[in-house]
Formats: sequence, C-alpha cells, structure tokens
Amino acid sequence: MLKVVNLGLQYGSRTLFKDVNLTFTNGNCYGIIGANGAGKSTFLKLLAHEIEPTNGEVYLDPKERMSILAQDQNKYNDYTVIDTVLMGHQELMRIKEEKEKYYTKEDFTDEDGLALAELEGEFANLGGWEAEANAETLLAGLGVPSEVFYEKMASLDSKLKVKVLLAQALFGNPDVLLLDEPTNNLDYKAVRWLENFLLNFPNTVLVVSHDRHFLNNVCTHICDVDYGKIKLYVGNYEFWYESSQLLLSQMKDQNKKAEQKIKELKAFIERFSANKSKSRQATSRKKLLDKIELNNLEPSSRRYPFVGFKPNREVGNDILFIEKLSKKGLFENLTFSVNKNDKIALLAENSQIIEALFNILLGKDKDYTGSFKWGITTQVGGLLQDNKELFNNDLNLIDWLRQYSKEEQAETFIRGWLGRMLFSGEESLKKANVLSGGEKIRCNLAKLMLEGPNVLLLEDPTNHLDLESITALNNGLIQYKGNILFSSHDAELLQTVANRIIAFTKDGKIIDKYTTYEEFIEE
Repeated sequence: MLKVVNLGLQYGSRTLFKDVNLTFTNGNCYGIIGANGAGKSTFLKLLAHEIEPTNGEVYLDPKERMSILAQDQNKYNDYTVIDTVLMGHQELMRIKEEKEKYYTKEDFTDEDGLALAELEGEFANLGGWEAEANAETLLAGLGVPSEVFYEKMASLDSKLKVKVLLAQALFGNPDVLLLDEPTNNLDYKAVRWLENFLLNFPNTVLVVSHDRHFLNNVCTHICDVDYGKIKLYVGNYEFWYESSQLLLSQMKDQNKKAEQKIKELKAFIERFSANKSKSRQATSRKKLLDKIELNNLEPSSRRYPFVGFKPNREVGNDILFIEKLSKKGLFENLTFSVNKNDKIALLAENSQIIEALFNILLGKDKDYTGSFKWGITTQVGGLLQDNKELFNNDLNLIDWLRQYSKEEQAETFIRGWLGRMLFSGEESLKKANVLSGGEKIRCNLAKLMLEGPNVLLLEDPTNHLDLESITALNNGLIQYKGNILFSSHDAELLQTVANRIIAFTKDGKIIDKYTTYEEFIEE
C-alpha cells in the first residue's frame, strides 16, 4: 500500500499542491490528470523519491517494490534488451551478479558455498529461474521481435526502445507501478496488450496519460491535480469529465431545482456503472461507483477551448473521387470515393503515407500519378503537421487570423474566434513565429472554424494538445455535419468520430470498411 500524508510541494512563491492525503491500494489503477504544468509528472517523481517534498511524507512498506517507467532511452545502450528488462527488478539483478562472482571465484571456500546456497534460495524465491522467460513474454506481448532480444539497446530504434523500457517497468510483478505517458509511440496492438495487462494486474498502478481511451479502459480512479490540491474520484476519465461538466453547467444555472440535479447525476452514475468491462475488476468497479457521493464531486477549474465547425454550405452528394492514385515508395493504385456523411479514419504504420496523400489532395504536391476530383460543392479545409509556412511570419495572432476572414472584420470579431481557443487578452498579441506546437494547432483550429469548410482533412490533429483541448476537439468533430478524412493516434477520437476505416497494410494492400475503430481492431 502506497500512502501520502500532508504532502506539499512549493517552488519559490508557487505552490503546486499542498496538504495531500491519499492512499493507493492494490487492484486499482489511478489516472493522474491536470492542466499542463499542474504537476502530474512531478507528483510521480515525489512518489518515487526522485525529488523531495516541501513538507509531508510518502510511505511504502519496505518489503514492497516500486517500479517506474524510465524516460531516458539511451541509459541502457550498453546492455542487451533482455538484461535491460531484468534490470527492472534491481534486487534480482543484484543477487544474480553476486552469484556470478562466486561461480567465477578460483579459491572457492566452504563459507562461499554457504553464501552461494543462500543466494540461490533468494534467487529462486524471486522467480530468478523464470526471469528470462518472463521477460521474453513481456517483450513479445509488446511487439518486440525475438531476433533483437539479445542485441544491444543501442542498435534499436526509438519506438522499440520505448517498448523495452515499458517491459522493464512491468517486469517482476512490482507492488506499485508508476507510468508516465506509457502509450507514447506505441502502436495500437501494443496499447491494447498493455490495457489487458493492467486490467488484470493485481497490484497498484498510477499513470499519467493524455490518451483518454487508455484512461477510460484501465482506470478505477482519477486523481485530479487542481485548485492546488490532488483530489481522488472513483471512476474513469470519461465519468470524471462528464460529471464535472454537468456540475459546472448546473452551478451556472441557479434556477434548476436541487431535486433535478440529483436525479440527473444519479442517472448518469447508473449509466456508467452498467458499462461492460473485460477485467476481473468489473464487479469491484461497479461497487465503487455505487458508493459515489454527489457532494464529493466538484467542477474543474480548468478551461476548455470551444471547437465547433459550422460549414458555410451543405456538401452535395459528389464529394471526392480517387482513381489509381500512386505516390512512389508509399502507395499504389489507391482508388476510393467519399460518400456523404463519411467520417473516414486513415490508418497506416508509416505516417508518411497519410502526409503524402493529404498534400496531394490539398494541391501541395504534384508529384504523383493517377487522378482525384473534388465535387463542385466541396470547400476543403486542412490541418497538417508540417505547418511552418502558416506561421513563418511575425504577425500577431489577431492579424494572423484576420488573413483567413473573407471580409474585413473588426478586431473584436477576430478576438472572439481567438478567445474560443483560449487566446485572450495579451495572449492574442503573441507573434505567430514564437508559438508552441500546441498553440499552433489551436490557431489552426480557429482558422478552420472561421473558414467554415464542409470537408476537413486532419493529420494527427491531437498532437501537442492537452487533454482539455483534445476533449473539446473530439466533441467538435462528433457534432460536425460535414465530411472528415483524418488520422490520429488517439483511440477515443478514432472510435467516437469515424464511421469508416481505410487502412494501409505493410504489404501495400488497402482495407476499406464501414465500421467503427473498435470493431476494425477486433477483426
């Protein structure tokens, strides 16, 4: 059991959080959420004793072992993949190394024999004889090919290194597992495997993630870093978010009767407690949800941008026709048409495929064979990851966004669109060429909303966004009445927006199905 008592952390005059009193128990997974800079990763570092709190204590039974997902990909470059995984259990590796010293000792004594026998007993108790087999099972589950198991870490690309470090954290059944953004750079199969692993993990997990689908699938509790506190809620991320938003709207409307508020929240809780779960924790989760007390919930202080795309005109029946389109080295003879109401998720392990397709469809790339044709009623808007040309200027954001308005508009009008994406006051006077990755995406979304297209091409639009912006974007795309072609690593976005999947396989084939993302993955 992991416990924090009166925990607080302060940097100068800034207090991240104070008087935190929480207990984390076995069989539960705790999602740590909060605005950027709120202190989510810092909280994990406090638990791991990597940094010291300003006040308070972190308690873990000395007999229990904590495991942490390493962030430095190059730290283990001189070790083999298997040894890197085994190093996740430091005590086991210490005993293994001690044993090897005795076995290579030339003047072996009776005392050495007794010490070695004791080490062998400890080694066996810690599962030492099965250790390599268990490490191989973890690596295989995460999709690390067996031919690299005994290669040096330095020879692996970054995506494989991430998987090895995750296997290291999971190795040896730790009592407490701390994971900071574990799904970053994982393919969907590895994410799915990790979800199943954690659903059946018997001990304690604390995880920071921007992947809402992952948080919804694995979390039994949410720890919200807000108001300078860390408050614990029962349920997954979606339950926390919707209940928080519901309460916020109710607080703004004082004319609603208290009885109606209670009725709505209870109905909401019942709906979530009926959700299916594949894990053996399902029963206990439902019991926890039944114990939710309404007065323990409170709205978040975090601000959510508003994302709402309203097409200037309705799109007709003829939208897009692609005939034998080919891009050298990426795809060949791509043929499909887009129908009315299609919201198409494009899946490819090689992200260059989708980047190239979007550049062709937006007229940015003429180096292709085959053909494509947009319908005469279409107005296409695009959001690409390579957006340097849009922001390679020193315009302030008001003047930058004004470029994309069809008519000369007053400053208050432009400020209104920027305000929807949380650029208010002095923020709206920032220069375009100094924006962060997330700020550029939010500006691009404001541009698209102002332009009012009836077809959207979106290349990984959630990249660089925080949870609040991702959630707002997700809601906006669900409500959008036009057509969408998009790629994303956000499983929740894929599941809730797409009604059609077009996947590019490794062997060059194209799979095109009207289905949801979850159904596609299951098949």
